[in-house]
Amino acid sequence: MKIRLETLQHQTDALYTIEKAFPGMDTMSNDPNANYIYANPLIRHRFKDKANIDIKMETGTGKTYVYTRMMYEFHQKYGLFKFVIAVPSPSIKEGTRNFINSDYAKQHFSEFYENTRMQLNVINAGDFSSRSGRRNFPAQLSEFIEATRQNANQIEVLLVNQGMLHSKSMHREDYDQTLLGGETSPMKAIAATRPVMIIDEPQRFPRGKKFYEDIEEMKPQLIIRFGATFPESTTGRGKNKVTKVDYYRGKPQFNLDAVDSFNQGLVKGIDIDYPDIPEEQANNLYKVKKAKARELVLSKGNKEYSLKVGEKLADIDSGFEGNITYDGGTDCELSNGLALSKDMKLIPGTFAENYQDEIISQALECHFRAEEENFLRPNLGNNPPKIKTLSLFFIDSISSFRGENNKKGWLAKHFEKLLTQKLKNLIDRYEMAIDDREQEYYSFLQATLRSLQSEHQDVYAGYFSEDIGSSDADIQAEVKDILSNKEKLLSFKDENGNWITRRFLFSKWTLREGWDNPNVFTIAKLRTSGSEISKIQEVGRGLRLPIDETGHRLNQNEWQSRLSFLIGYDERDFAEKLVGEINNDSPIKLNQEELTDDMIKLIVKTRQTADPQFNEDQLLDDLDSHDIITRSNKFKQNIEFKGKTMSGYEALCQLYPELEQRTQITKGKVRDKNSKESTAVKLRKQNWLQLENLWLQLSRRQMIKFDPSVNQDAEIVARNVFNDSDNKIFVLERPQMIHQEISTDKNIASISESKSDFKREYLTMNYGKFLKILAKQTDLPVNLLNNLMIKTIKRLKGNTNYINEKTLGNLIRTFNKQFNERIKASYSYEPLDFSGSTSIYNAKKHEFVDSVPANVLGIYQSDSTSDISYLYDRPPLRYDSADPELKILQRSYGPKISVFGKLPKQAIKIPRFDNGTTTPDFIFKIEHSNKKPTYLVIETKAENMRLGDEQICIIQQKYFDQLKETGVYYQMATSEQEVHDLINKLENGELNYDDAIN
Repeated sequence: MKIRLETLQHQTDALYTIEKAFPGMDTMSNDPNANYIYANPLIRHRFKDKANIDIKMETGTGKTYVYTRMMYEFHQKYGLFKFVIAVPSPSIKEGTRNFINSDYAKQHFSEFYENTRMQLNVINAGDFSSRSGRRNFPAQLSEFIEATRQNANQIEVLLVNQGMLHSKSMHREDYDQTLLGGETSPMKAIAATRPVMIIDEPQRFPRGKKFYEDIEEMKPQLIIRFGATFPESTTGRGKNKVTKVDYYRGKPQFNLDAVDSFNQGLVKGIDIDYPDIPEEQANNLYKVKKAKARELVLSKGNKEYSLKVGEKLADIDSGFEGNITYDGGTDCELSNGLALSKDMKLIPGTFAENYQDEIISQALECHFRAEEENFLRPNLGNNPPKIKTLSLFFIDSISSFRGENNKKGWLAKHFEKLLTQKLKNLIDRYEMAIDDREQEYYSFLQATLRSLQSEHQDVYAGYFSEDIGSSDADIQAEVKDILSNKEKLLSFKDENGNWITRRFLFSKWTLREGWDNPNVFTIAKLRTSGSEISKIQEVGRGLRLPIDETGHRLNQNEWQSRLSFLIGYDERDFAEKLVGEINNDSPIKLNQEELTDDMIKLIVKTRQTADPQFNEDQLLDDLDSHDIITRSNKFKQNIEFKGKTMSGYEALCQLYPELEQRTQITKGKVRDKNSKESTAVKLRKQNWLQLENLWLQLSRRQMIKFDPSVNQDAEIVARNVFNDSDNKIFVLERPQMIHQEISTDKNIASISESKSDFKREYLTMNYGKFLKILAKQTDLPVNLLNNLMIKTIKRLKGNTNYINEKTLGNLIRTFNKQFNERIKASYSYEPLDFSGSTSIYNAKKHEFVDSVPANVLGIYQSDSTSDISYLYDRPPLRYDSADPELKILQRSYGPKISVFGKLPKQAIKIPRFDNGTTTPDFIFKIEHSNKKPTYLVIETKAENMRLGDEQICIIQQKYFDQLKETGVYYQMATSEQEVHDLINKLENGELNYDDAIN
């Protein structure tokens, strides 16, 4: 399997923001070293904070991709070719190295930046070792510093971690060789190259501290920081002490915070599990009062207990099973490898082997539940690509896994025993499988068991810091696969067609940062991490969206499994802390006492996407009319709203639910599985059975059949586009200068901006690349495009300057628009002879599913409906837009509506002629006394529809046209009143099908 990197919209948005925030190049400088061939060209406002850029991206959303592509962009547009990436730790350095050097990343970026090569230079402490009595520079450091602009197709990147930056080797000046003809200090030589600095995890490089001072010593022209967390700065003392996040320009230029990341489905949802223990055992709690190299002091109630190095915990409480002693040392460790810190809680019962067995057993249950869903993918059509499922275990003791002399430790033996039993149970279940995919899974399980029982099993592997120096070949193979061979871990079979069964990974927090694999679906902590690190950071190894066996990264609607995170009882408040951490990441803080300016701006901005006329005055008038706020915008208490007594703040959130939806994580994105809450919405089966006859037709798969003339149509459109009779497609492109003027009027400052060409030469692009991209984006033959281009250039008097990016974009956009418009009626739906499962219907069993994930009904929620005709049992209502979706759900309907409700995503899967599928939003069944029932299917859109929305409505209309004989009416609606009026007409028999679609 080869990973296929795909540009995601939020990553494109981040790159666009960086481009806007970039200060531009200083082309007017009189600096005599401006053209120094070893250094970057000069950037405007260099060395100043107002030029620096902060990009906030949550863990798992792809910041490494963004800053790697940014370097390509800066090189292509501005000629910048020397970049330094500073990361906090060796593990993050390895993760960055593996990504940039991976074949899939190089292949992906070569599609956008042809003939451009990125040379990654990584230096480690051992690279400075002196040889033959001479002190020399590492080769990769020399290559970075002494590379010149003359190699116009190469980008030079230096990757260093904190420890390396601060080492004596980087700062000393007594080397026996020189750089750049005279420099003997690595830091001064790097500074001479005028680098662009990228800081990964900026909270680990706070300003004013030693590591940031190291960065300043390299004198970067521009610093761009990427991270989920940024450092804080404190001013004042005592009551006047103020702490705020330290951003270069007061705020991040791009802010994809944790709330948006979870709510928009850019990361996996999370389930939290932990084994419960009796209350008496839970209350038997010891706290670490003091942990020093030679002594451990525990406290319980008013008593204190002291342990010296080598003494057993069981001497304090017999509940600490086994021979666990205090080993002390600099990490203050127990003999089982657990590092202790002040105020850490120890519950004797959780140290028992059978308690860890419980966590392992539960983790295996979670793993195989996800694996079956990801392998079989039963509700997603005919044989969709499989998803390899991985699990990650964090353990406290290396010896419990590796044992002595690299023989299996007790934990590995326990794990094998539990896994063997689980595999045998599954093999028995699938032994009589008839379905091809289930038979394939049966084969995968058998191969797993055979490997597990062999002398050199390949089902689970470990990576620990001590492994780096190991001479054991098997251990080195494990380390290589885990750290570097991501594609192998994600693959089901090797080049010889043999199953790759490895999917369980063990580590002692070594993989906590820097390493990631998108297909980790279970993380089990067999012991507390021992420190209050970020909860998002702890789950971060499993947050990324998964990749299927074709290398395609899936979106939130293409798979069902969530990340299962298993912890011990002593961390049972983990889910609460994680949700709190996510919500605190929102830049807007909710105030339950008064309506703040930030809250007003958020509501207005959100509402204006559907109603551009909505403004602050309209909001305040609405709140005033409902008696929610005072004249000073304070919330009133104990008001009557919708027949209930509540606070003004609670009423505001009901009127404008987007306030909490944009600042609070959506309910169910993080679930504590020990609580009774569930985000699965249960179907009201008796109501769905009223739709069964209709669903037998809807579940029948359909194929799009294009008219024979479609290829001829494509050529006609292409010839018309290349003719460019209006001279709007083939255009010339010159570099432009942006001119800004600041003026003041009535004490208000404003900026006027204009653009002008500032160079005579035109911007052009390679013709081969031009044709390659054009063919890929239009699906037109290269020969046809080449012939059309030859004729066009002749028409343009041989001027090849028209071959540029603007012309390319114009051609692609215009052709696709005209071609889609031309063929939107040139196809038909042809029923196939089989049915397919969808999110709501199991075609194999010919029945509706019991429940659906809440997010396939909508990302927002509101009060439940008591209408017995509603299609779902469990509150609350789910919806994607307050107007019209929520209003449609909250409207009361007459007795002739026997059932109604929102359709889950992918409930019908109508094929689209422009790829993909679509499903409408609502369905209503309308009863008639003297004839068969009719079905009303609704697609809702805002009044200011985008072009894509209009196209979807046309596609859905065409699909439902073929069902009109069965009494199915389809309509697009922009308001709940439209839906209500249409229902009234259908109930009264005032409408036939042709009237409805008109």
